[in-house]
Amino acid sequence: MIYFDNAATTAAKPPAVAETVARAINGFGGVGRGVHEASLDAGLAVFHARQQLARLLGAGDPARVAFASNATEALNTAVNGLVRPGDALVTTAASHNSVLRPLYRAVDERGCSLTVVPHDARGALDYDAFDAALEPSVRLAVVTHASNLTGDVYDIARIARICRERGALLLVDAAQTAGVVPIDMGRDGLDLVAFTGHKSLYGPQGTGGLVVAEGVDVEPLKVGGSGTHSYNRRHPARMPERLEAGTLNAHGIAGLGAGLAYIEERGVEEIGARVRALAERFERGVRGIEGVRVLGGGGDVGRCGIVALNVGELDSAAVGDALNAEFGICTRAGAHCAPLMHEALGTQNQGAVRFSFSSFNTADEVDAGIAAVAAIAQEA
Repeated sequence: MIYFDNAATTAAKPPAVAETVARAINGFGGVGRGVHEASLDAGLAVFHARQQLARLLGAGDPARVAFASNATEALNTAVNGLVRPGDALVTTAASHNSVLRPLYRAVDERGCSLTVVPHDARGALDYDAFDAALEPSVRLAVVTHASNLTGDVYDIARIARICRERGALLLVDAAQTAGVVPIDMGRDGLDLVAFTGHKSLYGPQGTGGLVVAEGVDVEPLKVGGSGTHSYNRRHPARMPERLEAGTLNAHGIAGLGAGLAYIEERGVEEIGARVRALAERFERGVRGIEGVRVLGGGGDVGRCGIVALNVGELDSAAVGDALNAEFGICTRAGAHCAPLMHEALGTQNQGAVRFSFSSFNTADEVDAGIAAVAAIAQEA
């Protein structure tokens, strides 16, 4: 099997991830649910992961890192916890449904307005339109750092500057970039960043979270047990407990910590360069194949290890099935939960075949992928 579906979840993890999860399952108690060794060990693993994420994302205080089950829960927490009835909201056509659906719900249930800033047929964001959309009534802009369909990376520092000038809060969906593209919340002035653990952070599924800048207050999505202040009727207001009701997934977070250690040891720049080199090698190879259309390319900061394509008029699902059945190559075909980007690219009917790479892929695997696409195109 050749695995090129890392934008969905990374299959190959550093060996320490599985080893750490196994130790945690056999030894951890509940975080903050006791003063015995099993509980303290779990709490220490979670605390260390907070520190790692604060360093990775330039968050400053580790207490501003609140864990969730994935980026989807983190985004829902942020939108539901920030948006008030009648607020004006802004997003872009590159947004994943994890952004779009919470915003649509705010429109339907809270009477909010929503402006979707367009992307062109290459996936490029119209920054002038984004600036114009941020009228004084806009409370929150929610943008993706990189398209999960095309891999195009957008200038998040520029977006943040526009938001600051207009007085709007900025929530960044970093599901595709955390771990492969440098992110510094303090330097760039990002208000909130949602991340997931199971992609380029090399952690287990069921891990992720929301990082909240100092001075930004998010109402909790869930309330309940916190391990502290048990006699109070209201959930604790202090971060991170404010956004972490219930027993944390300490087993998964410990594994995430091992994935983060791998990233810290090698550096985001080195890992990102390797992933981009593999993606660029693949893109160069498939662009020379007759009938192949590579999508996107309109990002300001290159790609984040994703290349999406179509072969002639073939349905993307048929191409994805052929890659798997005939060549043992795993990709993602279809709509990728990115309906507005498909509309921008004109691929809403055909879909797209997404190849996504990780630092564990090899040049030989990339060349095998190019050869497979060429063989399918020749038969089309």
